[in-house]
Amino acid sequence: MEKNQYIFGIRAVIEAIEAGKEIDKIFIKKDLNGELAGELFSLIKERGIVSHRVPVEKINRITRKNHQGVVAMLSAVSYCRLDDIVPMLYEEGKVPFIVVLDGVTDVRNFGAIARTCECAGVDAIVIPERGSVSVNADAVKTSAGALHYMPVCREKNLTSAVKFLKNTGYKVYGAAGGSAVNYTKPDYTEPVAMVLGSEDEGISSDVLRLCDAQVAIPEFGNIRSLNVSVAAGVLIYEVVRQRLNGNFAVE
Repeated sequence: MEKNQYIFGIRAVIEAIEAGKEIDKIFIKKDLNGELAGELFSLIKERGIVSHRVPVEKINRITRKNHQGVVAMLSAVSYCRLDDIVPMLYEEGKVPFIVVLDGVTDVRNFGAIARTCECAGVDAIVIPERGSVSVNADAVKTSAGALHYMPVCREKNLTSAVKFLKNTGYKVYGAAGGSAVNYTKPDYTEPVAMVLGSEDEGISSDVLRLCDAQVAIPEFGNIRSLNVSVAAGVLIYEVVRQRLNGNFAVE
């Protein structure tokens, strides 16, 4: 792991947070306590930073230096706010297209999806703060650098984020199987949010209930389980196809 991907030591992490460094998550030794640790915990709570209590062995695998039981992993890019992105897209006169990833944890899938999104002119990717992949150096590399250009919104509550999209004029489509309609049937020439879930669990029930429609890609083989990054490519480019046929500008 490259040195500039993380910061270790209680005081160093506190200073990084106060300096406005983009922190992805913080690993904290399970039994860490003390006055300085208390200061760190208060700051983490105040700033809403994701933290995990872990065995010291996990931190030792990141660095053997004097970490004092704390390692902060830095984000490779700065996250955007969904409530900033949405009005900006409307102000620019766009017909927005946003991809929402619910529970995608594989960094290679995430990188591949981001690469497709950037090539297809998707306006932003939305991920949840917890239970999801994040934008780290591996994700940026897998995306072939696309994540340097693609806005990513990391939301504390994905259900609230989807509700916000619906309330601001988006039609929300969930990639699912079963009784879902063929993915080519809906009209994607209006503001669209396409939701994709994890390969093992799919879209969470709370988010799926909010979708205006569930769409499916026909599968005819024995496995009947497309990789989520492949499914994303098919769905994203159906949106592009419809918008090109409707003479929509794809930027």
